[in-house]
Amino acid sequence: MYNAPHQFEPLMPSAARQEPLLAKAHDLALAATALASQPLAAELRGLLRAMNSYYSNRIEGQHTRPFELAQALRKDFSQDAKLAARQRLAIAHIDTEAELEASFVGSAGVAALYAPAAVQDIHLALFSRLPGADLQTDEGAAIEPGQFRVREVSVGRDVAPAAASLGDFIGRWASFYGHVRRGDAALVAVAAAHQRLGWIHPFVDGNGRVMRLHTHAVLSAMGYTGGLWSPLRGFARTVDRYYALLAAGDEPRRGDLDGRGTLSESALVDWIDYVLDVCLDQVGFMRQMLSLGAIDQRIAACLSFEQASLKSGVRLEALRPLHYLFVTGMEIERGEFKRMTGLGERTAVNLLSALVKRGLLVSDTVQGKVRFGLPLHALRFYFPALWPEAEADMATQSPQGLDTR
Repeated sequence: MYNAPHQFEPLMPSAARQEPLLAKAHDLALAATALASQPLAAELRGLLRAMNSYYSNRIEGQHTRPFELAQALRKDFSQDAKLAARQRLAIAHIDTEAELEASFVGSAGVAALYAPAAVQDIHLALFSRLPGADLQTDEGAAIEPGQFRVREVSVGRDVAPAAASLGDFIGRWASFYGHVRRGDAALVAVAAAHQRLGWIHPFVDGNGRVMRLHTHAVLSAMGYTGGLWSPLRGFARTVDRYYALLAAGDEPRRGDLDGRGTLSESALVDWIDYVLDVCLDQVGFMRQMLSLGAIDQRIAACLSFEQASLKSGVRLEALRPLHYLFVTGMEIERGEFKRMTGLGERTAVNLLSALVKRGLLVSDTVQGKVRFGLPLHALRFYFPALWPEAEADMATQSPQGLDTR
């Protein structure tokens, strides 16, 4: 049984094995920083949190359909008890992610996320949002928010570290990774910390969700995401490789040429390389999606479809103000929006009303300012292939907006 922190070394690859990883991390840092600096509509960030929740729960095999998630965001929960529980878990993930992004910012936020109590705090933030009836595993064991497990468990290898030693393992994990704060090496450390936290398996349930939320929160605190991308989508879309490389990282050293720790250095390198590739892929995808010229064309395509095919009252004259709202992330007065359409007062009023009804504009009050809206039914136009499952789901449902709060 594992009961001493040296048993999950190495926590980082040797300097020689890090060199290609650092080069890749450098590329990621440059690309992510450029992407995160874009001022974009808050509704997009809200939708991406919903997507992250969907994908993280899908990795666990406990996801809702996107349409069911949209219903839950409108407080419309299923009458089916098991589905309603999954809906509540999805909402809890969305709210926890938003809380973490707001609470942990900059170098101080990164340091706090590597404090020994941070892992427990994330688990508490997620599971304390659920009612007592939802706090049990599939086997009937109680889930205690924020509490380390007190029993021994098996997780694909012989056994996880002894419950009595969890404090020592987490303390070593936090101390080591919390001191890797310099540039590219910090990105390599984020990936390594994800795998080693899974190795520790500190909770009865929820370890995977906590690991992914922690990784997302650290990348956000470093200033690399801006709420515009996350590795969670990439992990879910390569889930077999995600699990295979996580498990391989648990394997013992493979001989004299495989580092000097108890666990395999080569497997840890493979895992880190995979995480960096996933991040680069997600940053590249979102950079392509957010190309301003392409966005202009996609908004026009959506408006043209609404006008010609749905006869919804939406008109192409909304393109200019909608594009402005998207690229600035601002809210504007309704009168200003109407003036930007170039239409007469009555026609502009009808257009604005139609846009709000279709979720393409969002306002907090009947006469309040308006901001860019991103309903699920517009995804196939605005961001094709961003969330394919949501596109497919909406094809079978009555068009509804996604309340991203």
